[in-house]
Amino acid sequence: MQGFGKENHTSVSEFILLGLSSEPQVRMALFIFFLLLYFTTLVGNGLIITLIYLDSHLHTPMYFFLSVLSLVDMSYVTTTVPQMLVNMLYPRRTIYWNACVAQMFIFLVLGIAECILYAIMAYDRYIAICFPLHYSLLMSRITCIKMVIVCWSISLTGALIYTVFTMHLPYCGPYKINHFFCEVPAVLKLACADTFLNDRLNFMLGFILLLIPLSLILASYVRIFASILRIYSSQGRLKSFSTCASHITMVIMFYGPAMVMYMRPSSWNDPEQDKKLALFYNVFSAFLNPIIYSLRNKDVKGAFLRVLGNRGSAP
Repeated sequence: MQGFGKENHTSVSEFILLGLSSEPQVRMALFIFFLLLYFTTLVGNGLIITLIYLDSHLHTPMYFFLSVLSLVDMSYVTTTVPQMLVNMLYPRRTIYWNACVAQMFIFLVLGIAECILYAIMAYDRYIAICFPLHYSLLMSRITCIKMVIVCWSISLTGALIYTVFTMHLPYCGPYKINHFFCEVPAVLKLACADTFLNDRLNFMLGFILLLIPLSLILASYVRIFASILRIYSSQGRLKSFSTCASHITMVIMFYGPAMVMYMRPSSWNDPEQDKKLALFYNVFSAFLNPIIYSLRNKDVKGAFLRVLGNRGSAP
């Protein structure tokens, strides 16, 4: 018997992940679709990281945070999608208890890190647009590194609390998780104990880790838009808006589904809807991140052409 805490807390050593579909033909079609999506996500985010590393024009705080975000996205999908792909191919769709705990913890660490990174990136845009003369001083390299360290520290702490309070509950069957990975709301549905405390805790953590960063993002953009509207040149206003548009798009795509998932009572959960929401803020947001930042960003497109040019002119 495996457990997380005292031995009599659970008699389950593994869970069955029901996944997205039980139909073999549907599972095979989904396997091909998500395999291509996963591969494209890794290549796209990997390309963003490579361009930022190779091109000195992108060695700025904004692109430093973008490279960290891309690294988080690559890890984020790798936590869930390979397991989902394997389960689509094999009829025995099991995950061991310890593997479930590890997947839940890593997924939460990366998800919380992404929430905080979006807030940090909004603050970076706020300083760049509202205090351009002090930008290099306020957003020095050391400051950026400290911000990322704080981000990971909060993420590790929040994920540990979520995981411990979820997995210490007694799980006495059935062991079928109606999801494609071990996500907190789906696992809590299997607990044979009152989850009222977990609901309250999840709401409090959601408030701290989702609503507070989102409030900081909104406050930053209120100040940013106020500053942009004071710019006399229409071209200057357009340029300032364009630097923020990609970030705002990703914030909306990520925060909306995540807040619905983690800030509502467990009794309100709809397994089929939850799986779609999880796909949106886990898989699709990571896939769209490099597309949105590259297609809407002249600096990234310019870096790509410069790197290609350097490779082509190399002897």
